[in-house]
Amino acid sequence: MTKTAREMPRYKCHKEVLALKIKEIIHCLDCDDVVLRPTEEGYEDIIVSAKFFNKHKPEAGGYYVAYADGYKSFSPAEAFENGYTKITA
Repeated sequence: MTKTAREMPRYKCHKEVLALKIKEIIHCLDCDDVVLRPTEEGYEDIIVSAKFFNKHKPEAGGYYVAYADGYKSFSPAEAFENGYTKITA
């Protein structure tokens, strides 16, 4: 199955964000990058730097979040799911 780059699902709280739930975290053996594998099919793996990983400490089950201003972070599942509602259509 070929994965295609497509926009992440939209969510809304007091601000709208793009987010994907993380299924798996894979550490690159020959570089400092870290792969965040999304739970939803059809989305490409997200490559983050060691700096991002050490700052945000993402965990499987939580969410990779991208804000409108370009800032990217991690949110634990409970906090994200209690604060955001998925936008459909």
